[in-house]
Amino acid sequence: MQEFLFSYRHEFVTTAITFGLLLILKFITDKTIRKIGRISDIVEARTLLITKYTTILLTLIGFGVISFIWGVNFREIGLVFSSVFAVIGVALFASWSILSNITAGVILFFSFPFKIGDRVRILDKDIETEDPFLIEDIRAFHVSLRKKNGELLIYPNNLMMQKAVTLIYNSEDALNGSVEA
Repeated sequence: MQEFLFSYRHEFVTTAITFGLLLILKFITDKTIRKIGRISDIVEARTLLITKYTTILLTLIGFGVISFIWGVNFREIGLVFSSVFAVIGVALFASWSILSNITAGVILFFSFPFKIGDRVRILDKDIETEDPFLIEDIRAFHVSLRKKNGELLIYPNNLMMQKAVTLIYNSEDALNGSVEA
């Protein structure tokens, strides 16, 4: 056992350093995302969703770095990964809109000028009405919009980025009484 630990001590130390750096990086990104969410007055559920995405990304990067540290023969496992990625690629290509909605959801988190409670009008020829919608919820894949008559529209995130959206009033103005609901 001591011989094993001695012969791989460099890999153990480097792996420990990698874990430490990943934990520090995760802590910093979590703090930054929470601060952006707090400053932008974003709902906590959306902040947690983006935090989960960054955790998954850091975990994948960590696996790659640790594989490199331990000298995994990429040619041998390359066949396995290429087969898995081929299947995943076909599945994702068949449902590309899922990826675009998730990506749009992340972008909307950091740069969406509208919040839950705002009234907006979407300039889309497929939406038959020009009545404003109340933003009820913003999820990873879609935005929940409600008309005054109670009708609920589930609108994909990627279309929120592609179509023109007009802000009728924001929730802060309605709370201050400067704009009528």
